[in-house]
Amino acid sequence: MTSSEETPSFRLAYVPGVTPGKWVRIWNERLPDVPLTLVGVSAAEASDALRGREADVGLVRLPIDRTALSAIPLYTETTVVVVPKDHVMATVDEVSAAELADDIVLHPLDDTLDWEDRPGRPANERPATTADAVELVAAGVGLLVVPQSLARLHHRKDLTYRPVTDAPESRVALSWLEDETTDLVEEFIGIVRGRTVNSTRGRPKPQAQAKAKAKAKDKRTDKGGAGRKPAAGKSGARTVGKSGGKTTRSGSAAPKAAKRGKPRRRP
Repeated sequence: MTSSEETPSFRLAYVPGVTPGKWVRIWNERLPDVPLTLVGVSAAEASDALRGREADVGLVRLPIDRTALSAIPLYTETTVVVVPKDHVMATVDEVSAAELADDIVLHPLDDTLDWEDRPGRPANERPATTADAVELVAAGVGLLVVPQSLARLHHRKDLTYRPVTDAPESRVALSWLEDETTDLVEEFIGIVRGRTVNSTRGRPKPQAQAKAKAKAKDKRTDKGGAGRKPAAGKSGARTVGKSGGKTTRSGSAAPKAAKRGKPRRRP
């Protein structure tokens, strides 16, 4: 495992549509001395970028090649169809995959949706990227089904989108090399999972470890002293007697002197 002291910075890879801004802000607040660098990668390149150590962690779209990688699913996105604003589907709240049967549905090479039976009619050629496919939708060539965040990323004033009720959904996950779960990786996992700065989950900080050791030492000291008997002959050890609840003193203290009364006046 690589210690956090050997890591001068922290690199976060992210795929299009994912917005890590909130987590980056929290990181900068909690670890101002460890700069975080953002590394943009395509969905297809994400797993190779992590295995090639181009980034410490990555926000990726599932499924990915999990060879040597750990992954924690974070959230699931709604799938939508991108259409021109004057298209008939722009007049409804949602559509089904079956309602796309008569339309050309573009299938870009960087598509991340895992279809068993892709809807609509295929185009003559596949666009190279989602951005290219959006341009074709604007030109009236066909429609495009994508995760909602990608529809927002490539938003145009002449286009809109509607949820597809029975389409596969896109899952976003945090992934990293399973053999390199460093302290900084654990820190970022805690951030994306919503742990507070004082959370006891995850790896303990050095200060917390030191406090825990000191506390354990104090307990051992108290336990060792609890069974010791006071030395004989010393005063001040108080015990509660059983008769009348009175308190008596043990040790070598002298008995109290008799109570002295007032001197009697001579006649």
